[in-house]
Amino acid sequence: MINEGNAELIAKHPDRFGAFATLPGDGPGQALTELSYALDELGLDGVVLTSNVGGHYFGDPALEPVLMELARRQVPVFVHPVDSPVHRRPGLRPAEFDRGVPLRHRAQYHHALYTGVFQRIPGLRLILAHCGGAHAHARLADRRAHRHGPRTARRGYRPRPCRRSTARALLRDRAGRQSQLAAAHTEVTGPDHILFGTDWPAAPEPTVVHNIANLTGFDGFTQDELRGVERDNALKLFPRFA
Repeated sequence: MINEGNAELIAKHPDRFGAFATLPGDGPGQALTELSYALDELGLDGVVLTSNVGGHYFGDPALEPVLMELARRQVPVFVHPVDSPVHRRPGLRPAEFDRGVPLRHRAQYHHALYTGVFQRIPGLRLILAHCGGAHAHARLADRRAHRHGPRTARRGYRPRPCRRSTARALLRDRAGRQSQLAAAHTEVTGPDHILFGTDWPAAPEPTVVHNIANLTGFDGFTQDELRGVERDNALKLFPRFA
């Protein structure tokens, strides 16, 4: 019903609204069926995923068919953090990771790197909310290779190379603090991979106002780069709005 409702809104105002498709978390079969319906029949603009689906992170084999199809289609995928319902899972310890938004992103990104998601599925077009926990990504990207994984990742997961180019390939939604923006801009990716976002309606109006002020008050962008963050970078992903 969510996807149909969004499609109806877009049909009424095609120049004003777009929408990401919501997929069911019951299994890859149902998710792929809804993915095809939402994109091919309803004409939605992308897909939204959470940082974990019922405790399953991006490196979980159950999610691989969905990620492979998203990469094949070259669909923009917006990823937003959520708490994990799993308290103990070998290799993740989500109760430790999920204490804040940047750490939820770190759990997701860390797990994807350690299980080789980006090596197996290089075409993913992910948009990571809140600058994607840029501080955590910067630290991970500086590790050129891992001889041994952390103690919490040794059971069932083999460490894979962690390259800065992988981090730079991901786009980052700018809803967060100036320090996150600076990290995303200078350490992890470039200004052409940063998009403007308010975090509404997940965030209340005062937070939205604060996020806008953080962007306009950030002195690390040139005027052309700021214009890209505010609009032009997104138009490359969603050319129908150009």
